Amino acid sequence: MRKILPILLIALFGTTMAGCKFIVNQLAFFPDPVDQLSKPQLPPGVEERFIETEDQVRIQLLYLPSPDATSVLLYFHGNAGNIYHRVSDLLQLQRSGISVIGVSYRGYGKSEGTPSEEGIYQDGEAAFNYATQELGFSQDNIIILGRSIGSTVAINSAKNRTIGGLILVTPLTSGKAHAKAVGLGLISSLAGDAFDNLSRIKDITAPLLVIHGTDDRVIPFSMGRELFDRAQTKKQFIKIAGGGHNNLQANYRLAYWSAISGFIQQVSNQ
Repeated sequence: MRKILPILLIALFGTTMAGCKFIVNQLAFFPDPVDQLSKPQLPPGVEERFIETEDQVRIQLLYLPSPDATSVLLYFHGNAGNIYHRVSDLLQLQRSGISVIGVSYRGYGKSEGTPSEEGIYQDGEAAFNYATQELGFSQDNIIILGRSIGSTVAINSAKNRTIGGLILVTPLTSGKAHAKAVGLGLISSLAGDAFDNLSRIKDITAPLLVIHGTDDRVIPFSMGRELFDRAQTKKQFIKIAGGGHNNLQANYRLAYWSAISGFIQQVSNQ
């Protein structure tokens, strides 16, 4: 994942608020619509599906059904690449005994449209509705996982809902705070309320798991901790000593996956 949200370079453009949002979106997302797999190239049991969002954008899902599973996990990825680059993660999550839906944001993979903050929130809503209305999962059997910028979609989708659980991996607190963290100082205020997880986390009532590496140079460890401290629900925090932003799944595999699997088993059995 590239440096997420170097947002406040917008000061150089002297734009209106609408223009600021445009530049924020340009700098926040790095979609890959080219590196794709055909259906025959997908691993066995991985199904490609398409749904339509409220604003009529056709987006792609990868669905991994697990026989007899009563719970499903919605997976919201980071800001670069596409959902195909996360297939191994989706398969690992499925091994926890649940079904999994990997969401490809607009403009990523085979999804139509252009990514934006508001747009990826609509993508999250469409995926949630698909899980409940089309696949028949109840809300309290839905677990949501968001990684990096995907944490913003995860929190937005989970707020004010009674879901099974919420997992945040290397989450940011807000676009403004991230701008300060990367050294943009006073002009960080121009980010406004972009990607404001810190304000929304109070609306989470589901059990919460936050995972963050102490050496994350993209989204500082302190952001994950602050977000966790602000949450007002049953929660646990996993600190991975020495972990960075992109190497938790591979270099810290045991700590990372055992925490997620344990949480999934815990909330699925409630």
